[in-house]
Amino acid sequence: MKTSESKYCNCLYFTANALARKIEKLATESWKKVDLSPSHAYLLKLVIEEPGIQAGQIAEQLQLTPSTITRLIEKLEEKKLLFRSTEGKLTNVFPTQKAKDLKPQLKQCIDEFYEKTVKILGKEESKTFVKHMNLMADKLEG
Repeated sequence: MKTSESKYCNCLYFTANALARKIEKLATESWKKVDLSPSHAYLLKLVIEEPGIQAGQIAEQLQLTPSTITRLIEKLEEKKLLFRSTEGKLTNVFPTQKAKDLKPQLKQCIDEFYEKTVKILGKEESKTFVKHMNLMADKLEG
């Protein structure tokens, strides 16, 4: 059944979550080749681009709670992709060489995801949709 045919299709909560699940499925397929979930991959990409970034900054950028960021970092540490360094009260997160070596593949996964969504939604519609989602998310933030 299409989402638009559900008896809950006029509910923002239902529709947003149905959409999120479909996007998650596409994203998960795109990041399979690096054996990372989309959340892990975006966190890793951020740390590669900003070595020494603090967990609070990561949480802000990825719009996730600090406890979720901690769990994601721990998993990436287990995979030997990140390490933390504490300086006084500050904890900085750094990529390992193994992570840095993954950078081209991470970009490839992002490009693949973008291409999939553009193929389904169309380039302009996709761009406009993301812009509107950002505006709505900002409004809901309060």
